[in-house]
Amino acid sequence: MRRTRLSDVPCPIARGLDEVGEWWSLLILRDAMLGLTRFDEFQRSIGLASNMLTRRLQALVEAGLLEKRPYQDRPLRHGYHLTGKGRDFLPVLIAMADWGGRWLASGGAFRIVDRDTGRPVEPVLIDRTTGEAIRPERLRPEFTIPAKTTWAKDETE
Repeated sequence: MRRTRLSDVPCPIARGLDEVGEWWSLLILRDAMLGLTRFDEFQRSIGLASNMLTRRLQALVEAGLLEKRPYQDRPLRHGYHLTGKGRDFLPVLIAMADWGGRWLASGGAFRIVDRDTGRPVEPVLIDRTTGEAIRPERLRPEFTIPAKTTWAKDETE
């Protein structure tokens, strides 16, 4: 069964899912954010079959979230490194981790902590322009899609 592509859908959530919506991709990005770069590191961490991991890594490279860089000549081996687009995905992963820790982990078994201080971090989404916390009740989606042009058939034909 072929997967439906969402790359032409105007909704940015749908388009984002088209690039990273497969759960293995999210776990690969999580591990890349934590500093993993090599195929065997991803495989050990995630436990994904080699052929599936190869496909997921290639899809993330094609989507521009990871880039392949050689780290060994003989035999030739590549590492997978986050691009700017990939690094910009970090807030999504943090929000998912916070939500999952709050609603799915039992008894506070998971939390995000500051690496230097060890203090728990409470992520919040803020407006870049105002610095204020974003509250769902104050939001509405707005699409700025240009109207489609309809071409009238030339009456002289």
